[in-house]
Amino acid sequence: MPRMPMLTDYSSYADAQRFCSKDRLWELFDGDRASLNIAHECLDRHPRDRMAVRIAIADGGSENFTYGELSDWSGRYANYLRTQGIGPGDRVALMVEPSLPFYAALYGAMKAGCVAVPLFTLFGPEGLRLRVGDCQPKLLLLAPEKAALAPDAGCAVAIADGDFMAMLENHETAFEMNTSGSDMAMYQYTSGTTRELPDAVRHRHQSIVTVMLATLYGTGIRPGDRFMCPSSTAWGHGLWHGTLAPHALGVTTASYAGKFDPERLMAALEEFEITNLSAAATHYRMMKNAGSAGRHSFTLDKLSFTGEPMDTDTAHWAKQTFGQYPGSFYGTTEVGVLLGSYPGAGDLPPKLGALGLPMPGQEVAILDPDGKPCAANEVGEIMVMRRDGWFPTKDRGHMDADGYYFHGGRADDVIISAGWTMSAMEIEDTLLKHPDVLEAAAIGAPDAVRGLVVKAFIVSGRNGDDDFITELQKFAQENLSRHEYPRIVAFTDELPKTPAGKVNRKILRDREAAARQE
Repeated sequence: MPRMPMLTDYSSYADAQRFCSKDRLWELFDGDRASLNIAHECLDRHPRDRMAVRIAIADGGSENFTYGELSDWSGRYANYLRTQGIGPGDRVALMVEPSLPFYAALYGAMKAGCVAVPLFTLFGPEGLRLRVGDCQPKLLLLAPEKAALAPDAGCAVAIADGDFMAMLENHETAFEMNTSGSDMAMYQYTSGTTRELPDAVRHRHQSIVTVMLATLYGTGIRPGDRFMCPSSTAWGHGLWHGTLAPHALGVTTASYAGKFDPERLMAALEEFEITNLSAAATHYRMMKNAGSAGRHSFTLDKLSFTGEPMDTDTAHWAKQTFGQYPGSFYGTTEVGVLLGSYPGAGDLPPKLGALGLPMPGQEVAILDPDGKPCAANEVGEIMVMRRDGWFPTKDRGHMDADGYYFHGGRADDVIISAGWTMSAMEIEDTLLKHPDVLEAAAIGAPDAVRGLVVKAFIVSGRNGDDDFITELQKFAQENLSRHEYPRIVAFTDELPKTPAGKVNRKILRDREAAARQE
């Protein structure tokens, strides 16, 4: 009897709108709402000899593990947790870069019915203390290079070194799972910046089904892809979109361990013969700035990005280098992925600067301050329909006549100067077109006459003298409205960024406010 078509058999935008539904998403999995486990769906059900993960290590090395190897090691870790008296519902944290211990602990904790808590490896003692204090894990697995944090962790600690892995090897690989779709699987701390400790987002095992919308239509993953996501596996992009989702489809997936180097990423894309890349806009920009893409041979046919809008110069570079514009997918931690560019859909080519079109089943709109729909190309707030009505994303944007959505910046990144409303994102995009500007950020700086004026922070290899400032101001005036140029320009070695790679304008605004109070 012939196999019934599944959602992964379709790639076009039209077919996504015609066939996608919640029930069809569940057909991609073995389990159901009564019995579902992420570790089983991502590891155990796939061919044991198929390559699961390839790790590009910053120093130039690489590691490779099959689905069978990860399944066995996660089973050992689950059995180890049982011997420690750690069971269903208990939190188990891990602060490890992509590696065999990382995948064993991430999947092993969920296999055991525990709640996995992956933590960013660049957290210092205070960042770690806050998160451990919040989630109260029964165990924290630390990378060997993070062992110095163990005494102040505030919970039981294991060091993921050779001795620990040798101990794990003595445990059985088989483990009987007993979780439902509604059981808690993971706590994930966001990279938010508005609070000292952002809330932990709580994911249940059935979240692996929900994320398939973004997988199919945001990153465009299909069986047979050779996929890579270089984002940190502590954040949503690298963890859900870059690890769990592709593994759920049995796809060979590449990750990145260590300090990011754009040259190492490009070498990995070539070495692993990656066909589908999903990265942050910053990753693409850093590859462009490296100036060495011409030394590599690429096999990419699907590109996506998320996290923040991509400047037009980087988008044009990507098309020249890889043959196409990267497609955006957009969402928030609170509401999930709303818009996507449907990579691989021949009937929906990526449009320069666009966030994409709504995910199947998502109702998205641009509304004005009175809650009325905006006309085409009119800027308003991006809203999504939820059970109780329109829910705000706190992002501005507009929709063009073809139905594509475009980002207009965060609501708090709008700069109002002498009654003029300006977009920090648009000013940055213009400055980045200057050949000597590597990175740029724009904020509103207090001004006695205008209320606020634009202040630009510039990263450049060129000396930041008065002549360069005048040149940048004139360049902005020639490419924007005359009033939108940066009246203040400051040069810096680097811009503050969130752990997810976004330029952190809030830190720049806070620094500006603190400097004026001194």
